[in-house]
Amino acid sequence: MVRDELIELLLKKIEEQAQTIKELHRTIDELNKIIQELTEKVGMNSRNSSKPPSSDGLNKPAPRSLRKKSGKKAGGQKGHSGKHLKTTVEPDEIIAHIPSICEACSSRENCVKRAAVEETRQVIDAVVTVHITEHKVLSVDCPHDGLLHRGEFPSDITAAVQYGQNLQALVVALNTVGAVSVKRTHEIISSVFNIPLSTGTVSNMVKRCAKSLTGVVKLIRGKVGTEKIIHCDETGTRVEGETMWVHNASNPDYTYLTISDKRGREGMDSGGVLPGFTGIAVHDCWAPYWSYPDLTHALCCAHLLRELIGVEENHPDQRWASYFMQLLLDMKAAKEKAVEQGEGQLSRYYLDKFDRLYDQIIKEAYQANPRVQTEEKKRGRKKKGKVLSLIERLSLYKESICLFIKDLRVPFDNNQAERDIRMIKIKTKVSGCFRSIEGAKEYLTIMSYVGTAKKQRMNPYEAIRNAILGKPTLIFAK
Repeated sequence: MVRDELIELLLKKIEEQAQTIKELHRTIDELNKIIQELTEKVGMNSRNSSKPPSSDGLNKPAPRSLRKKSGKKAGGQKGHSGKHLKTTVEPDEIIAHIPSICEACSSRENCVKRAAVEETRQVIDAVVTVHITEHKVLSVDCPHDGLLHRGEFPSDITAAVQYGQNLQALVVALNTVGAVSVKRTHEIISSVFNIPLSTGTVSNMVKRCAKSLTGVVKLIRGKVGTEKIIHCDETGTRVEGETMWVHNASNPDYTYLTISDKRGREGMDSGGVLPGFTGIAVHDCWAPYWSYPDLTHALCCAHLLRELIGVEENHPDQRWASYFMQLLLDMKAAKEKAVEQGEGQLSRYYLDKFDRLYDQIIKEAYQANPRVQTEEKKRGRKKKGKVLSLIERLSLYKESICLFIKDLRVPFDNNQAERDIRMIKIKTKVSGCFRSIEGAKEYLTIMSYVGTAKKQRMNPYEAIRNAILGKPTLIFAK
């Protein structure tokens, strides 16, 4: 009897220990997953994830180029015409340097007249000065009709003392294109020109410039909305101490920037481009973009390459990631070669080849990362992990990823949009934040105009000066 009770007790203990071991193994597995996720998170940067370069801080990763070596030597190639400062035919001032031995010579004047120019060098410098123009209105007693006639000021002369368009353009360019804060703009202009330019005056100059561009920016929005291919992206900035989102819709000819307190569909709708757009939109696979059923989606493959680099670095056993990276690069090279040769489309041979390789690599990826079925039913959606989530995205959006080889007009990446919103991050880092939503909108209005002007090869300063004069100059092709 005692023996049976002892055996039963031991079996119960063994069962409890087995259950404890099972629970410990489960805990270890969960902790290993957490450690892996945290390790990946710590190692994430702009090179191996979708994080922007501005998030790298001082710990910037070593660059890793995805380009193949061309076999050419570094630097300018044979036949390349170099660029350098050119001498001016008519300088403003000429200084002749005679030999030091001739300085005190009695024959100096005669020798200088006969001297030959041995070598010429020029110094290009800027002369900082203030030019004040005084306007006077005159009154004249007419000898013919006996009336007193009074002159009138030009329409742009509205105050007893005011700043001219050149100075205004410089102030606006510093604060917007130069990303200099209002206070620093005030300090720079005041110290360089020795004029009492207040911070309020700087703000008013920017405000007036933005107001003069309202109609032009509406035209830019209309043009972007009717293009066949556009690039879309969004980025955060600080306004009145809160995070707000700048939305971009652009192409190689036009830039259109807006701001909203929402990052998703509501913020995109407020921009007024995507709701009625029916062309091809290149984006980074942010979920709200898929809520627009009337447009054709093209995904940024540069984003995918960065994520694949992260998988390759953090999961050495995931060999499929390297294969997929090489596939994307081979597709890119084939597309570029076809465009270079003037072909309208990729050959059927390459299309079929890439299609088979794509499906094969995805199959290998799923084999290396099978979906785990658990008996426990927990509330909410089961976390898949970054690797499996990426695989499912590659599988689900195959058509959008491969669109750039099926329609050669479609770019491989979304770099156009990223370039167009890069100034937002620089402005935020330099100036800290926007002090009001109105100020942020004014900045984006001016940058939409300036970004478009630069794409049309116009000088940003001259473009701003024309806007201040009430004559913004942009080309709106039919």
